[in-house]
Amino acid sequence: MSEETYFKFSNKVLLVPMISILVIWTVFWIEIRYQVNLNQYGVFPRRLSGLRGVFFSPFIHGSIEHLYNNTIPIAVLTASLVYFYRKSAFKVLFWGVLISGLLTWIIGRPSYHIGASGVIYVLASFIFFKGIFTKYYRLVALSMMVVFIYGSLLWFIFPIEEAISWEGHLSGFITGLFLALILKARVPEPKKYIWESEHYNEEEDPFLRHFDEEGNFIENMDEPEASENAEVKITYHFIKDKTKDSKN
Repeated sequence: MSEETYFKFSNKVLLVPMISILVIWTVFWIEIRYQVNLNQYGVFPRRLSGLRGVFFSPFIHGSIEHLYNNTIPIAVLTASLVYFYRKSAFKVLFWGVLISGLLTWIIGRPSYHIGASGVIYVLASFIFFKGIFTKYYRLVALSMMVVFIYGSLLWFIFPIEEAISWEGHLSGFITGLFLALILKARVPEPKKYIWESEHYNEEEDPFLRHFDEEGNFIENMDEPEASENAEVKITYHFIKDKTKDSKN
């Protein structure tokens, strides 16, 4: 598979982030517009009713600041995921939400865990580790970019702030690593030049034939020598003068 075919832009690269952002902002607008609190639909650890939050919690946010802080990472990371790992993108999103939510339900504190930050950690972790595992230079570069932009998020997988669900972050980080290990992602085959082929013959290379054994350039080696008795053919083209036929 060529690099141009693998890294091919599609409408999904923009559509998936736009739909994700639209949904989380719409849910928040409904809460504000109708004065309702949907926190009870978040993940509540080790409570049966809290399992519904596995799929609902990523769409619920406690404040405009919470929502804003998650919007840009969701947009950037989902777009990167769909563009560079388009065949695995929806598997990563589905299993990422499911597994990270279940892990949060198992290890979390007895409170409602809400927000899309767990999914953000899934995506950042998956993109980073998968890029490193593939050893493909463009995907490794993407991994380095994720570290550069979101590397500071690593601190929030530890209980450094009580109001933050570090359990959800840790669950997302572990889930992303797990998915990077088990999900296969095809990468373009490295481009090989003709001289890297096993059957390459220097003597048949039209470029190298312009050089002698000492590396000196040979000029006009393929141009035929002019013959003294060569026949010269001359072709004349006549153009009719239209001014004589024109009428005043």
